[in-house]
Amino acid sequence: MSARFYLVFVLFLSMFSCNQEGGNSDATDFNTGWEFALKGEDWEPVHIPHDWSVSFPFDSIKGEGATGYLLGGIGNYRKSFASSADPVAYLYFDGVYNNATVTLNGTQLGSHPFGYAPFYYNISEVMKPAGEENELLVEVDHSRYADSRWYSGSGIYREVKLFSEPAVHIPVWGTSITTPDVSAASADVRVEVSVMNKGAGPQDATLVTDLVAPNGKTVATQTTSIQLDAGQEQDKVQNMTVSGPALWDIDDPQLYTAVSRIDVDGKPGREYRTSFGIRSFRFDAATGFFLNGVNRKIKGVCLHHDGGLVGAAVPKAVWRRRLQTLKDGGCNAIRSSHNPASEEFLSLCDEMGFLVQDEFYDEWDYPKDKRKNMGESTSTDYITRGHHEHFQKWAKEDLQNTILAHRNHPSIIQWSIGNEIEWTYPRQKETTGFFGADANGNYFWNPPPYSTEKIRELQESIPRTDYQIGETAQKLADWTREIDSTRPVIANCILPSASYESGYADALDIIGFSYRRVMYDYAKENYPDLPVMGTENLGQYHEWKAVMDRPWVSGTFLWTGLDYLGESNGQWPKKQTTSGLLDLAGFPKPSYYMLKSLWTEEPMIHLTSQREEESIFKTTPNGKVAERKPGGWEHALWSWHDVNSHWNYTDGETIIVEALSNCPEAELFLDGKSLGRQRLADNPDHIYKWAVPFAAGALTVKGYASQQTVENSLQTSGPPASIHLSTEGSQEGNIEHLIVELLDEDGNPVRHTDRELTFTVTGAELLGVDNGAATNTYAFQGGKVKTSSGKALAILRLGETGNEITVSAKELPSVKISLPFVNKQQFSEWKHSGDREGGVREYSGDRKSGP
Repeated sequence: MSARFYLVFVLFLSMFSCNQEGGNSDATDFNTGWEFALKGEDWEPVHIPHDWSVSFPFDSIKGEGATGYLLGGIGNYRKSFASSADPVAYLYFDGVYNNATVTLNGTQLGSHPFGYAPFYYNISEVMKPAGEENELLVEVDHSRYADSRWYSGSGIYREVKLFSEPAVHIPVWGTSITTPDVSAASADVRVEVSVMNKGAGPQDATLVTDLVAPNGKTVATQTTSIQLDAGQEQDKVQNMTVSGPALWDIDDPQLYTAVSRIDVDGKPGREYRTSFGIRSFRFDAATGFFLNGVNRKIKGVCLHHDGGLVGAAVPKAVWRRRLQTLKDGGCNAIRSSHNPASEEFLSLCDEMGFLVQDEFYDEWDYPKDKRKNMGESTSTDYITRGHHEHFQKWAKEDLQNTILAHRNHPSIIQWSIGNEIEWTYPRQKETTGFFGADANGNYFWNPPPYSTEKIRELQESIPRTDYQIGETAQKLADWTREIDSTRPVIANCILPSASYESGYADALDIIGFSYRRVMYDYAKENYPDLPVMGTENLGQYHEWKAVMDRPWVSGTFLWTGLDYLGESNGQWPKKQTTSGLLDLAGFPKPSYYMLKSLWTEEPMIHLTSQREEESIFKTTPNGKVAERKPGGWEHALWSWHDVNSHWNYTDGETIIVEALSNCPEAELFLDGKSLGRQRLADNPDHIYKWAVPFAAGALTVKGYASQQTVENSLQTSGPPASIHLSTEGSQEGNIEHLIVELLDEDGNPVRHTDRELTFTVTGAELLGVDNGAATNTYAFQGGKVKTSSGKALAILRLGETGNEITVSAKELPSVKISLPFVNKQQFSEWKHSGDREGGVREYSGDRKSGP
């Protein structure tokens, strides 16, 4: 095997703009004033980003579980806008799903099949004279509505921007910032700027770039003279030094701004503002990952791009809430599985301090099965035919455009060229030895049955197909490095024993394992020079233990941070996958608290319960609690075992009480009486557990750690008596989250029974309602939902006045509230204050009065 190994892979991160599309800071907000029509239906006003699929009811007959039982179709968008006086204009789409055809003033600008990559058009020659109206039409054909893994959404689901530029300007994706040498004392900053002259004649100009520190002070300036012929584009490099830099770090994500300006004829030109960070990182095959010289583990999760009830058109505030919850649980990294993330999402990761693996593709030369995974030969019908049909023509352009757009986000530390691609190349399964007639092991839990020599021999002897996985991997890796060589190329390998010998691993700078923690030692023994990490793993204790026990493993990305729509073939009414640490509404699940106990140092503890007959634990003759299947925790899979967040059972029945904590000791109490104290070290599965005869009251667990005590309680509750509402009050982008909970007459949360809720909204726009449960099939935008464990979520887009919301349920008093509009300045003040709790507002109804 001729692998290009790196003993130590050292990288210095390049950074990029908050305005990544490369236009000026005064780019037109092009997301309002649109109209939309499904084929054969009337036009209606919409706000971009827009996902039409999420507005449909769930369809168990026509729909596919692969994409959450939501349909696609063909839709059209149109918009009128006036031309500016500037001679150059670019129309930028961050993502349209999919098969988009764009027409301006009757002239077709082009078509773009891939739904996850950004693209743009120079529309200068097609625009009408200044002040006149232009007619823009975008046709989107998502009739193959199950063509992605998993839910994709339909339509212009990411932002659109119009950049109006002078003749001499910085074009789209024209700024690149890298930091080739970083230390605590100083940092070298390399600013490369493309300058274009679209004027009729030659032009002398001056490029001026200021570097502005996080505190607002200018710390470096450079001026460069430029001479451009008509139609010419030049790349100019400006090297500057920043003394005592404030480093970007996951715990303190400091961001600088490069302000570039092109002066023509001595007159100050337009500013181009580029947000960037200064830091260094490296991957070492023996000792793992280092950020700014500090060895640390990547505590990552995989995220699909849907936002639950809002579908693929996810407002920034929705992602901020979800990411903050993950951050509070100790997560420090995101994998954009299985396609490139949006600009807005990446900017949030920059701001909030997340490491990012940006992933390009889920299928290459051959199709993935969209229904069952691993059954590629069955994915041949019309609705599931995916991007592999366009891969040969479009792969390089889409991959490189994505890098150009994303290349300098401080959050991105890896480019992933593919996810579990091996299933689609027949020779790869055959050579592992796991799937043939003489297979002698489970590929999840056992090391490869074939030796490396036999795998290599089979790779050479089995007949070749039209496309070879190693050759395609090398092409993708080469195309990646053509644009950005400052970050490593990685892939998520599900059959790594074959990938090491097929040429696939030769193309990579780091190899990622998908559900193959048993391969960490195999990799170190047989391929010790290629850095390794988990890139798709189970949200269970055993996965993290395997990483912590091995210093050469850089970290992991768990599957998944959040439940996501789809991957639920034939499981109606289940419409989503339940592997998330958070459910589809963004509420934490027990697995979240397990990972929080592993990923955070601040003492914490979380309590759940379950009837013994329904629990994975049992009471032993000596009164202890043990697993029904000894050692089962070591092979726990995607979903957490079934537990409850309440203390409501039948008197005297045996209940297994579980606590998740990072405290060395914990003690359980019922109405103040101790039921026993335990040590975490005595629980190899990292779960405290007690067997308790049920009696109504307050069940409290206390965790003891270094002179600190933390506690968590479950209180027996009565039937629902009122509806309680709470909001954060943040309203970023005029978006508000409304949390709905059922309370009993004493104000205790009701978690053991549920009620159907009806939402009536005036003034505001109800984007949707959900309860987070996998089997909730109420239409997201239908205005009704049944609570799950006594909770539900509504997301609203508020107007400037008249935002009234009424929540009602049978036999309960309704609650009517008015939500004030928070303007951008107020939100900015809230965001930078760091006082999230201070923004919470609460509302309750009682039996005497509704409002």
